Amino acid sequence: MKRHIIPLGRIAGIPVGLDYSWFLIFALLTWMLANRYFPAESPHWAPPLYWLASAATSVLFFLSILLHELGHSAVALKYRVPVRGITLFVFGGVADIGAEPPSAKAELLIAIAGPAVSLALAALCYALQLMTAGVELAHGIAKYLALINLALAVFNMVPGYPLDGGRVLRAALWAVTGNLRRATMIAAAVGRGIGFLLIFFGVLRVFAGDLIGGLWTAFIGWFLESAAAGQMVQVVYREALAGHTVAQAMSGKCGAVAASLTLQQLIDEHILATGQRCFLVNRGDRTIGLMTLSNVKAVPRPAWAATTVERAMLPIAKTARVNPETALSAAMQAMARAGVNQLLVVSGDEVVGMLRREDTVNYLTTLLELGADGAARTSMSPRG
Repeated sequence: MKRHIIPLGRIAGIPVGLDYSWFLIFALLTWMLANRYFPAESPHWAPPLYWLASAATSVLFFLSILLHELGHSAVALKYRVPVRGITLFVFGGVADIGAEPPSAKAELLIAIAGPAVSLALAALCYALQLMTAGVELAHGIAKYLALINLALAVFNMVPGYPLDGGRVLRAALWAVTGNLRRATMIAAAVGRGIGFLLIFFGVLRVFAGDLIGGLWTAFIGWFLESAAAGQMVQVVYREALAGHTVAQAMSGKCGAVAASLTLQQLIDEHILATGQRCFLVNRGDRTIGLMTLSNVKAVPRPAWAATTVERAMLPIAKTARVNPETALSAAMQAMARAGVNQLLVVSGDEVVGMLRREDTVNYLTTLLELGADGAARTSMSPRG
Protein backbone atom coordinates (compact mmCIF):
# COMPACT_ATOMS: atom_id res chain seq x y z
CA MET A 1 0.00 0.00 0.00
CA LYS A 2 1.06 3.57 -0.57
CA ARG A 3 1.92 5.74 2.37
CA HIS A 4 -1.27 7.78 2.13
CA ILE A 5 -3.38 4.60 2.28
CA ILE A 6 -4.38 3.15 5.65
CA PRO A 7 -4.70 -0.64 5.27
CA LEU A 8 -7.94 -2.02 6.70
CA GLY A 9 -7.34 -5.70 5.95
CA ARG A 10 -8.33 -8.11 3.21
CA ILE A 11 -11.66 -9.36 1.94
CA ALA A 12 -11.49 -12.55 -0.14
CA GLY A 13 -7.77 -11.89 -0.49
CA ILE A 14 -8.28 -8.34 -1.82
CA PRO A 15 -6.47 -5.59 0.14
CA VAL A 16 -8.82 -2.86 1.33
CA GLY A 17 -7.49 0.55 2.26
CA LEU A 18 -8.57 4.01 3.31
CA ASP A 19 -7.10 7.06 1.61
CA TYR A 20 -6.59 10.04 3.93
CA SER A 21 -8.92 12.07 1.70
CA TRP A 22 -11.76 9.81 2.88
CA PHE A 23 -11.80 11.59 6.23
CA LEU A 24 -12.69 14.85 4.45
CA ILE A 25 -15.73 13.45 2.68
CA PHE A 26 -16.76 11.50 5.78
CA ALA A 27 -16.71 14.72 7.81
CA LEU A 28 -18.58 16.69 5.13
CA LEU A 29 -21.24 14.01 4.69
CA THR A 30 -21.74 13.67 8.44
CA TRP A 31 -22.02 17.45 8.80
CA MET A 32 -24.55 17.68 5.96
CA LEU A 33 -26.70 14.90 7.40
CA ALA A 34 -26.58 16.34 10.92
CA ASN A 35 -27.42 19.89 9.84
CA ARG A 36 -29.82 19.33 6.95
CA TYR A 37 -31.17 15.87 6.29
CA PHE A 38 -32.02 14.55 9.76
CA PRO A 39 -33.30 17.91 11.16
CA ALA A 40 -35.69 18.06 8.20
CA GLU A 41 -36.77 14.45 8.67
CA SER A 42 -37.07 14.56 12.47
CA PRO A 43 -37.11 18.18 13.72
CA HIS A 44 -37.85 17.21 17.33
CA TRP A 45 -34.66 15.17 17.96
CA ALA A 46 -32.01 16.34 20.40
CA PRO A 47 -28.83 17.64 18.61
CA PRO A 48 -26.57 14.78 19.81
CA LEU A 49 -28.93 12.26 18.18
CA TYR A 50 -28.56 14.04 14.83
CA TRP A 51 -24.79 13.59 14.96
CA LEU A 52 -25.02 9.97 16.13
CA ALA A 53 -27.43 9.07 13.33
CA SER A 54 -25.34 10.99 10.79
CA ALA A 55 -22.08 9.27 11.71
CA ALA A 56 -23.74 5.86 11.58
CA THR A 57 -25.30 6.66 8.19
CA SER A 58 -21.96 7.83 6.79
CA VAL A 59 -20.25 4.61 7.88
CA LEU A 60 -23.03 2.51 6.33
CA PHE A 61 -22.89 4.53 3.13
CA PHE A 62 -19.18 3.83 2.72
CA LEU A 63 -19.83 0.20 3.52
CA SER A 64 -22.28 0.30 0.60
CA ILE A 65 -19.53 1.72 -1.63
CA LEU A 66 -17.18 -1.04 -0.50
CA LEU A 67 -19.81 -3.65 -1.44
CA HIS A 68 -20.23 -1.91 -4.81
CA GLU A 69 -16.50 -2.25 -5.49
CA LEU A 70 -16.47 -5.83 -4.24
CA GLY A 71 -19.13 -6.55 -6.85
CA HIS A 72 -16.76 -5.41 -9.58
CA SER A 73 -13.89 -7.32 -7.99
CA ALA A 74 -15.75 -10.61 -7.61
CA VAL A 75 -16.68 -10.72 -11.30
CA ALA A 76 -13.17 -9.62 -12.31
CA LEU A 77 -11.65 -12.48 -10.32
CA LYS A 78 -14.12 -14.89 -11.91
CA TYR A 79 -12.59 -13.97 -15.27
CA ARG A 80 -9.07 -14.26 -13.80
CA VAL A 81 -8.52 -10.52 -14.00
CA PRO A 82 -6.30 -9.52 -11.04
CA VAL A 83 -7.58 -7.01 -8.48
CA ARG A 84 -4.75 -5.16 -6.73
CA GLY A 85 -6.96 -3.65 -4.06
CA ILE A 86 -9.95 -1.50 -3.15
CA THR A 87 -9.49 2.03 -1.83
CA LEU A 88 -12.08 4.31 -0.24
CA PHE A 89 -11.30 7.96 -0.91
CA VAL A 90 -12.83 11.40 -1.36
CA PHE A 91 -14.89 10.40 -4.42
CA GLY A 92 -16.18 7.19 -2.84
CA GLY A 93 -14.22 4.11 -3.81
CA VAL A 94 -12.27 2.42 -6.55
CA ALA A 95 -11.33 -1.17 -7.30
CA ASP A 96 -7.82 -1.27 -8.78
CA ILE A 97 -8.24 -3.88 -11.52
CA GLY A 98 -4.79 -4.91 -12.70
CA ALA A 99 -5.39 -5.90 -16.32
CA GLU A 100 -7.79 -5.56 -19.21
CA PRO A 101 -10.67 -8.08 -19.28
CA PRO A 102 -10.31 -10.95 -21.77
CA SER A 103 -13.43 -10.09 -23.77
CA ALA A 104 -16.19 -7.54 -24.30
CA LYS A 105 -18.59 -9.81 -22.40
CA ALA A 106 -16.27 -9.92 -19.40
CA GLU A 107 -15.90 -6.12 -19.49
CA LEU A 108 -19.69 -5.72 -19.57
CA LEU A 109 -20.30 -8.06 -16.64
CA ILE A 110 -17.50 -6.53 -14.56
CA ALA A 111 -18.88 -3.05 -15.25
CA ILE A 112 -22.52 -3.74 -14.36
CA ALA A 113 -21.70 -5.77 -11.24
CA GLY A 114 -21.14 -2.65 -9.10
CA PRO A 115 -24.37 -0.83 -10.03
CA ALA A 116 -26.25 -4.14 -9.65
CA VAL A 117 -25.00 -4.39 -6.06
CA SER A 118 -26.00 -0.76 -5.41
CA LEU A 119 -29.50 -1.39 -6.79
CA ALA A 120 -29.84 -4.48 -4.61
CA LEU A 121 -28.77 -2.45 -1.57
CA ALA A 122 -31.25 0.30 -2.49
CA ALA A 123 -34.04 -2.30 -2.64
CA LEU A 124 -32.96 -3.83 0.67
CA CYS A 125 -32.83 -0.44 2.40
CA TYR A 126 -36.22 0.50 0.96
CA ALA A 127 -37.67 -2.69 2.42
CA LEU A 128 -36.07 -1.84 5.78
CA GLN A 129 -37.53 1.66 5.50
CA LEU A 130 -41.03 0.20 5.21
CA MET A 131 -40.41 -2.25 8.04
CA THR A 132 -39.14 0.45 10.45
CA ALA A 133 -41.86 3.06 9.89
CA GLY A 134 -42.47 3.29 13.64
CA VAL A 135 -38.78 3.58 14.61
CA GLU A 136 -37.63 7.04 13.55
CA LEU A 137 -33.89 6.53 13.85
CA ALA A 138 -33.75 3.28 11.85
CA HIS A 139 -36.38 4.59 9.42
CA GLY A 140 -34.41 7.77 8.67
CA ILE A 141 -31.15 5.90 8.13
CA ALA A 142 -32.77 3.28 5.89
CA LYS A 143 -34.53 5.95 3.84
CA TYR A 144 -31.31 7.86 3.17
CA LEU A 145 -29.35 4.70 2.31
CA ALA A 146 -32.06 3.60 -0.12
CA LEU A 147 -31.92 6.97 -1.90
CA ILE A 148 -28.13 7.29 -1.93
CA ASN A 149 -27.56 3.75 -3.21
CA LEU A 150 -30.09 4.34 -5.99
CA ALA A 151 -28.32 7.61 -6.84
CA LEU A 152 -24.96 5.83 -6.78
CA ALA A 153 -26.18 3.22 -9.25
CA VAL A 154 -27.72 5.82 -11.57
CA PHE A 155 -24.71 8.16 -11.53
CA ASN A 156 -22.27 5.33 -12.17
CA MET A 157 -24.23 4.30 -15.25
CA VAL A 158 -23.57 7.68 -16.91
CA PRO A 159 -21.82 6.61 -20.16
CA GLY A 160 -18.53 8.37 -19.46
CA TYR A 161 -15.42 6.23 -19.11
CA PRO A 162 -14.08 5.30 -16.56
CA LEU A 163 -17.48 5.35 -14.80
CA ASP A 164 -19.30 2.01 -14.91
CA GLY A 165 -21.61 3.30 -17.64
CA GLY A 166 -18.56 4.29 -19.65
CA ARG A 167 -17.20 0.77 -19.28
CA VAL A 168 -20.54 -0.58 -20.51
CA LEU A 169 -20.21 1.75 -23.50
CA ARG A 170 -16.66 0.51 -24.07
CA ALA A 171 -17.83 -3.11 -23.91
CA ALA A 172 -20.54 -2.40 -26.51
CA LEU A 173 -18.09 -0.60 -28.80
CA TRP A 174 -15.56 -3.39 -28.34
CA ALA A 175 -18.15 -6.01 -29.29
CA VAL A 176 -19.20 -4.03 -32.39
CA THR A 177 -15.75 -2.98 -33.64
CA GLY A 178 -13.65 -5.85 -32.32
CA ASN A 179 -11.04 -3.23 -31.40
CA LEU A 180 -10.37 -2.58 -27.70
CA ARG A 181 -8.13 0.41 -28.42
CA ARG A 182 -10.76 2.19 -30.52
CA ALA A 183 -13.49 1.37 -28.00
CA THR A 184 -11.38 2.76 -25.15
CA MET A 185 -10.52 5.98 -26.98
CA ILE A 186 -14.17 6.66 -27.92
CA ALA A 187 -15.49 5.87 -24.43
CA ALA A 188 -12.76 7.99 -22.83
CA ALA A 189 -13.55 10.90 -25.19
CA VAL A 190 -17.20 10.69 -24.10
CA GLY A 191 -16.01 10.63 -20.49
CA ARG A 192 -13.96 13.78 -21.02
CA GLY A 193 -16.95 15.48 -22.62
CA ILE A 194 -19.19 14.65 -19.66
CA GLY A 195 -16.46 15.84 -17.31
CA PHE A 196 -16.29 19.21 -19.06
CA LEU A 197 -20.09 19.50 -18.90
CA LEU A 198 -20.05 18.87 -15.15
CA ILE A 199 -17.37 21.51 -14.71
CA PHE A 200 -19.48 23.97 -16.74
CA PHE A 201 -22.65 23.29 -14.73
CA GLY A 202 -20.66 23.45 -11.51
CA VAL A 203 -19.44 26.95 -12.39
CA LEU A 204 -23.01 27.99 -13.26
CA ARG A 205 -24.18 26.75 -9.84
CA VAL A 206 -21.44 28.77 -8.14
CA PHE A 207 -22.59 31.96 -9.94
CA ALA A 208 -26.18 31.11 -9.03
CA GLY A 209 -25.22 31.20 -5.36
CA ASP A 210 -24.75 27.51 -4.61
CA LEU A 211 -21.05 27.69 -3.74
CA ILE A 212 -20.57 24.28 -2.10
CA GLY A 213 -22.78 22.34 -4.52
CA GLY A 214 -21.25 24.08 -7.53
CA LEU A 215 -17.68 23.50 -6.43
CA TRP A 216 -18.41 19.85 -5.70
CA THR A 217 -20.03 19.34 -9.12
CA ALA A 218 -17.07 21.01 -10.84
CA PHE A 219 -14.65 18.94 -8.75
CA ILE A 220 -16.37 15.70 -9.81
CA GLY A 221 -16.24 16.88 -13.43
CA TRP A 222 -12.54 17.64 -13.14
CA PHE A 223 -11.88 14.20 -11.65
CA LEU A 224 -13.85 12.44 -14.40
CA GLU A 225 -12.13 14.42 -17.17
CA SER A 226 -8.69 13.76 -15.68
CA ALA A 227 -9.36 10.04 -15.28
CA ALA A 228 -10.66 9.74 -18.85
CA ALA A 229 -7.66 11.64 -20.20
CA GLY A 230 -5.40 9.34 -18.20
CA GLN A 231 -6.99 6.31 -19.83
CA MET A 232 -6.30 7.78 -23.26
CA VAL A 233 -2.66 8.35 -22.32
CA GLN A 234 -2.39 4.75 -21.14
CA VAL A 235 -3.62 3.55 -24.54
CA VAL A 236 -0.90 5.61 -26.23
CA TYR A 237 1.72 4.20 -23.84
CA ARG A 238 0.61 0.62 -24.43
CA GLU A 239 0.78 1.13 -28.17
CA ALA A 240 4.25 2.63 -27.89
CA LEU A 241 5.48 -0.32 -25.82
CA ALA A 242 3.94 -2.93 -28.11
CA GLY A 243 6.61 -5.15 -29.66
CA HIS A 244 9.30 -4.11 -27.19
CA THR A 245 10.87 -6.43 -24.63
CA VAL A 246 12.47 -6.23 -21.22
CA ALA A 247 15.93 -6.72 -22.76
CA GLN A 248 15.62 -3.40 -24.58
CA ALA A 249 14.81 -1.29 -21.52
CA MET A 250 16.55 -3.03 -18.62
CA SER A 251 19.69 -1.81 -16.92
CA GLY A 252 22.46 -4.19 -17.91
CA LYS A 253 24.50 -3.40 -14.83
CA CYS A 254 23.19 -4.21 -11.36
CA GLY A 255 24.93 -2.93 -8.30
CA ALA A 256 25.98 -5.72 -5.95
CA VAL A 257 26.89 -5.65 -2.27
CA ALA A 258 28.21 -8.23 0.16
CA ALA A 259 25.71 -9.95 2.45
CA SER A 260 27.87 -9.13 5.49
CA LEU A 261 27.64 -5.37 4.95
CA THR A 262 25.72 -3.45 7.60
CA LEU A 263 22.83 -1.25 6.62
CA GLN A 264 24.73 1.82 7.76
CA GLN A 265 27.65 0.87 5.51
CA LEU A 266 25.22 0.24 2.65
CA ILE A 267 23.76 3.72 3.07
CA ASP A 268 27.08 5.56 3.47
CA GLU A 269 29.15 3.68 0.90
CA HIS A 270 26.59 2.78 -1.75
CA ILE A 271 23.18 4.47 -1.58
CA LEU A 272 24.41 7.99 -0.79
CA ALA A 273 27.62 7.59 -2.78
CA THR A 274 26.07 6.28 -6.00
CA GLY A 275 22.41 7.26 -5.82
CA GLN A 276 21.32 3.65 -6.48
CA ARG A 277 18.28 2.44 -4.58
CA CYS A 278 18.44 -1.32 -5.12
CA PHE A 279 21.25 -3.88 -5.11
CA LEU A 280 21.83 -7.57 -5.59
CA VAL A 281 23.13 -9.23 -2.43
CA ASN A 282 26.00 -11.68 -2.90
CA ARG A 283 27.51 -14.26 -0.62
CA GLY A 284 30.73 -15.15 -2.35
CA ASP A 285 29.93 -15.72 -6.03
CA ARG A 286 26.27 -16.52 -5.39
CA THR A 287 23.40 -14.02 -5.51
CA ILE A 288 21.16 -14.66 -2.50
CA GLY A 289 18.82 -11.70 -2.38
CA LEU A 290 17.71 -8.20 -3.34
CA MET A 291 18.16 -5.12 -1.18
CA THR A 292 16.05 -2.01 -1.77
CA LEU A 293 15.58 1.28 -0.01
CA SER A 294 12.23 -0.01 1.24
CA ASN A 295 14.00 -2.91 2.97
CA VAL A 296 16.33 -0.44 4.67
CA LYS A 297 13.46 1.74 5.89
CA ALA A 298 11.69 -1.30 7.31
CA VAL A 299 14.48 -1.58 9.91
CA PRO A 300 14.46 0.98 12.78
CA ARG A 301 17.21 3.57 12.28
CA PRO A 302 19.00 2.80 15.60
CA ALA A 303 19.50 -0.80 14.40
CA TRP A 304 21.14 0.07 11.08
CA ALA A 305 24.68 -0.14 12.43
CA ALA A 306 24.13 -3.66 13.80
CA THR A 307 21.87 -5.14 11.10
CA THR A 308 23.46 -6.87 8.12
CA VAL A 309 22.15 -6.61 4.60
CA GLU A 310 21.46 -10.36 4.63
CA ARG A 311 19.07 -10.01 7.55
CA ALA A 312 17.11 -7.18 5.93
CA MET A 313 17.14 -8.26 2.27
CA LEU A 314 14.40 -9.95 0.28
CA PRO A 315 15.57 -13.55 -0.40
CA ILE A 316 16.18 -14.25 -4.06
CA ALA A 317 13.47 -16.94 -4.11
CA LYS A 318 10.84 -14.36 -3.14
CA THR A 319 11.81 -11.66 -5.64
CA ALA A 320 9.60 -10.69 -8.56
CA ARG A 321 11.36 -11.53 -11.81
CA VAL A 322 11.01 -11.65 -15.57
CA ASN A 323 13.08 -12.98 -18.43
CA PRO A 324 14.68 -10.76 -21.09
CA GLU A 325 12.16 -11.80 -23.77
CA THR A 326 9.10 -10.77 -21.72
CA ALA A 327 7.00 -8.05 -23.34
CA LEU A 328 7.75 -4.72 -21.71
CA SER A 329 4.06 -3.95 -21.17
CA ALA A 330 3.59 -7.32 -19.44
CA ALA A 331 6.60 -6.59 -17.23
CA MET A 332 5.09 -3.26 -16.20
CA GLN A 333 1.84 -5.02 -15.25
CA ALA A 334 3.83 -7.60 -13.27
CA MET A 335 5.63 -4.78 -11.45
CA ALA A 336 2.31 -3.15 -10.58
CA ARG A 337 0.74 -6.44 -9.40
CA ALA A 338 3.73 -7.15 -7.15
CA GLY A 339 3.75 -3.59 -5.81
CA VAL A 340 7.47 -3.15 -6.51
CA ASN A 341 9.56 -0.63 -8.42
CA GLN A 342 11.95 -3.12 -9.97
CA LEU A 343 12.12 -6.64 -11.34
CA LEU A 344 15.10 -8.97 -11.56
CA VAL A 345 15.79 -10.01 -15.13
CA VAL A 346 16.78 -13.68 -15.11
CA SER A 347 17.92 -15.86 -18.00
CA GLY A 348 18.01 -19.47 -16.89
CA ASP A 349 19.53 -19.34 -13.41
CA GLU A 350 21.59 -16.22 -14.09
CA VAL A 351 20.63 -12.68 -13.12
CA VAL A 352 21.40 -10.65 -16.24
CA GLY A 353 19.98 -7.29 -15.30
CA MET A 354 17.41 -5.21 -13.49
CA LEU A 355 14.28 -3.60 -14.87
CA ARG A 356 13.44 -0.54 -12.84
CA ARG A 357 10.32 1.56 -13.24
CA GLU A 358 12.47 4.53 -14.22
CA ASP A 359 14.16 2.42 -16.93
CA THR A 360 10.78 1.79 -18.53
CA VAL A 361 9.71 5.43 -18.22
CA ASN A 362 12.97 6.61 -19.81
CA TYR A 363 12.67 4.06 -22.61
CA LEU A 364 9.05 5.01 -23.24
CA THR A 365 9.99 8.69 -23.34
CA THR A 366 12.65 7.93 -25.93
CA LEU A 367 10.15 5.96 -28.05
CA LEU A 368 7.62 8.77 -27.99
CA GLU A 369 10.27 11.38 -28.85
CA LEU A 370 11.62 9.34 -31.76
CA GLY A 371 8.19 8.53 -33.16
CA ALA A 372 7.21 5.43 -35.11
CA ASP A 373 10.30 5.27 -37.36
CA GLY A 374 12.72 5.80 -34.52
CA ALA A 375 10.84 3.33 -32.35
CA ALA A 376 11.19 0.69 -35.05
CA ARG A 377 14.94 1.23 -35.22
CA THR A 378 15.22 1.26 -31.44
CA SER A 379 13.50 -2.14 -31.27
CA MET A 380 16.49 -3.62 -33.08
CA SER A 381 19.03 -2.44 -30.51
CA PRO A 382 18.95 -3.71 -26.89
CA ARG A 383 20.40 -1.37 -24.31
CA GLY A 384 23.71 -2.15 -22.70
